[in-house]
Amino acid sequence: MAKKISGVKGMEDLFDSEEVQKWLKVEQTARRVFKPAGFQEIRTPILEESDLFERSVGETTEIVEKEMYTLLDRNDKRLAMRPEGTAPIVRAFVEHFTSHNVQEARFLYMGPMFRYERPQKGRLRQFHQIGAEVFGSDHPLLDAEMISLVHRLFTELGLESFQLQLNSLGSRDDREKYRATLAKFLDGIKDRLCEECQRRIVRNPLRALDCKKPGCIEATANAPLLPDSLAPESAEHFAVVQAGLKSQGVEFSLNPRLVRGLDYYEKTVFEFTSGELGAQNAVAGGGRYNDLVQELGGPAVPAIGFALGMERLVSILPEEAGKSSGAPRVYLLGLDPQSEQWLFGQLRELRAIGAVVELDFGGVSLKSKMRRADRWKAEWVVLLGEEERKRGVAILRDMQNQSQEEVPMSELFMRLTSRLPTMHFLKM
Repeated sequence: MAKKISGVKGMEDLFDSEEVQKWLKVEQTARRVFKPAGFQEIRTPILEESDLFERSVGETTEIVEKEMYTLLDRNDKRLAMRPEGTAPIVRAFVEHFTSHNVQEARFLYMGPMFRYERPQKGRLRQFHQIGAEVFGSDHPLLDAEMISLVHRLFTELGLESFQLQLNSLGSRDDREKYRATLAKFLDGIKDRLCEECQRRIVRNPLRALDCKKPGCIEATANAPLLPDSLAPESAEHFAVVQAGLKSQGVEFSLNPRLVRGLDYYEKTVFEFTSGELGAQNAVAGGGRYNDLVQELGGPAVPAIGFALGMERLVSILPEEAGKSSGAPRVYLLGLDPQSEQWLFGQLRELRAIGAVVELDFGGVSLKSKMRRADRWKAEWVVLLGEEERKRGVAILRDMQNQSQEEVPMSELFMRLTSRLPTMHFLKM
């Protein structure tokens, strides 16, 4: 017997019908929320040049230093499996849009990302994101619009226990001044910090505020906060964002320690969290990145975006989100080749009216065929054999109340149609 090949650690198969239904519901709801706001869907390759992420995400980030999947192609070019979605969208925007003097765009994307980290609940090595990016404006109400759309997505999905945290990282000048102040503070408590945060003092002190280790959280409790260092222009930008969210009825709390994990963020940053997820409680997050387009070879175009983690989001969806769309399930069961051929001819019409229809291709035993229909969760079974054909009838069985009736074969389609919901009720 050949050796069995197992899946790669941290990369899971998705096959449970209710879980698949939840994923489809999230994707369909995201399209329904973002497309009316002018977003077009975009799909970028899984493989990009490693330099794209080293320049955007940051060479000193854990993502680039420890987690990014990299490889050399046959021409010794360094490639990476995308660890996040924003940088590829920016690359595509610069390559295909700004080169034609287009400096405004709205994109929605969905797909797998890859990071080599310790697999745990909600954190896999292949994980999936849905995200959106807007290019072309630094207006604070655009920030409020983006956050409001994410809030609406979660509301339409039926989530109740989620919270929105908000902060401002200010301008590049604001951050540079704050970086020096924070580094001085951290150097004074260096012995109380973990080894990683000690290294961050020089490379990127803001990351120390994002550390989840209890000792570092306690040690930095009295650290100077970035909002206190904002220039008047940055503070005004943040105030308009908050006012915009309040006008939309979006509740939020201010978190001056929220810095996000990527180097390109500035001004508004935000995070949606859920108490149902434990310590790793972020469901979605994002922020503004006004310099990234230029840093990746494009013009000076401001932008803002967000991404949500599908695995985490699906894990906290209400159970009803995994229920089927309501399309009736009809199982066609022939007892001889001629009956199977006749039933095969009914597949197209029944599927055209919105029913989920399957023709049994199994063994000859009626008992085993009915067991398959039951496992398939059929609501209706159409049974046809030689005896029924001779009499010109088929048996229509209601699997819910275990009743059945004989109907003329010529009227089978009409009889079934009268029992099925109309297409109006089948739409998700």
